[in-house]
Amino acid sequence: MTMISRRTFMLAATAAGALAVAGVAIAQVPKLEQKDTYKVGFAQTESNNPWRIAQTNSMKAEAEKLGYQLVYTDAAGSAAKQVADVNSMIAQGVDVIFLAPREEKPLIPAVMAAKKAGIPVILLDRSVDPSLAKAGEDYLTFIGSNFVEEGKRIAEWLVKNANGKSKIIELEGTTGSSPANDRKKGFDEAIQAAGGFEIVASQTGDFARDKGRQVAEALLQAHPDADIIYAHNDEMAMGAIAALEAAGKVPGKDVLVLSIDGGKEAVQAVVDGKIAAVVECNPRFGPKAFETMLRYAKGETIEPMIINDDKFYDASNAAAELADAY
Repeated sequence: MTMISRRTFMLAATAAGALAVAGVAIAQVPKLEQKDTYKVGFAQTESNNPWRIAQTNSMKAEAEKLGYQLVYTDAAGSAAKQVADVNSMIAQGVDVIFLAPREEKPLIPAVMAAKKAGIPVILLDRSVDPSLAKAGEDYLTFIGSNFVEEGKRIAEWLVKNANGKSKIIELEGTTGSSPANDRKKGFDEAIQAAGGFEIVASQTGDFARDKGRQVAEALLQAHPDADIIYAHNDEMAMGAIAALEAAGKVPGKDVLVLSIDGGKEAVQAVVDGKIAAVVECNPRFGPKAFETMLRYAKGETIEPMIINDDKFYDASNAAAELADAY
């Protein structure tokens, strides 16, 4: 009996030691070896708007330029499909995965599955819940814009240029996504700090033009005195413009429209006076994404967050900047 107990103890100790060693390995982002060519996964969240299309085109162009095989998937707005897409990439043996996570929490299993499979993940344009996954441990880094700062920049412009307008309808992005969470946080906090404004309604339009239009129509009917619409992206802003015009109101005169993304259509709307101001969210990720991947393969230390430079458009510069908008 004593020998069995000792043997059981020794086996348990050995197993615990193995787990401890495994734990040390698992606490780090998987390495990426230097090679002449790579098989790279890009798990896109959706392709239903110009921003996403511009991002995808940038990634595909850079992969082609480098001569890498790109395994591309489109989750069509489904977090569950995006998790399945990442699992498919793991099964195909990609060297690295670029992931644009649709939502912060549902994509955690995908990040962890890639890590367990020894594949480094680089997050693009949206992040995951920082309490559940950490840069430098579970994924390599986040490359994208400072969404809180985007919301803050639009709010600061409004405070200086409201000209007496004060009642705000906020069209939020996809519920649970990092840009929606952060663009709301940055804007709302800056507006509250300034004083003199009231957010009369705030509802998701899911970053989509037609849903943005429908939500704007309903909220304008419920709050006919609203004279500012802040949309978390261009698509919803364009939907809001359609809703305003259908209601017999003049965008830019009766109601100020504010947006984030900076696509060509929205910048043209600034030129036309229908949108008052837009913060750009740069979609051209290809060069920065692959440069970061190659820096990591060379053994460089990668910062946990890499922030893109974003322009700002209003009546003072929109016409001059229009040609360079995506």
